[in-house]
Amino acid sequence: MSEVSSYVMGETITVKIYKSARARRMRISVHRDGSVRATQPARLATRHFLAFLESNIAWVAERLRYVGTLPPVIRPTRHSKAEKIRLSLEAKALAVQRLRYFNQSYGFAYNKIAIRDQKTKWGSCSIKGNLNFNYRIALLPAELADYIIVHELCHLRELNHSKRFWALVAKTLPNHKELRKAVKKNTH
Repeated sequence: MSEVSSYVMGETITVKIYKSARARRMRISVHRDGSVRATQPARLATRHFLAFLESNIAWVAERLRYVGTLPPVIRPTRHSKAEKIRLSLEAKALAVQRLRYFNQSYGFAYNKIAIRDQKTKWGSCSIKGNLNFNYRIALLPAELADYIIVHELCHLRELNHSKRFWALVAKTLPNHKELRKAVKKNTH
């Protein structure tokens, strides 16, 4: 990794450059923390890459100004091993109880229920009928946890997000669109 700085409109912009043997294209990314990273394909001459950076520095400055207007990113609370175990047990009990309740309306067969420490997903459903839930559902308001549980339950019938899938979800959660938005705001 190397760095290059450029002075634009009264500001110094520092770009971290990563050379990559796997990269096929030049790339610049501006992150919410204000950092700027650029990927240089290993086979590309440095002078061509620096010309690319220079020609895009005004765009980088504009993106940095935009990112500066965004609210700060709230990092998830890290849980100790003991807290994860406790929350996983609570999440499992919640999932089992609410699946039983909602499945009275659906009557779907499912296999295992697993609680996981997923970084980007609230839940998933496998082709084998296994339902997985993030242990953090135990921390959500009840209506949001219910939405995630019903969402995965309905994937037992429809492994997609088609109109038929959403009609199944609406059967027990007619306000699923608002709940979906609220879940997205509660990303971990």
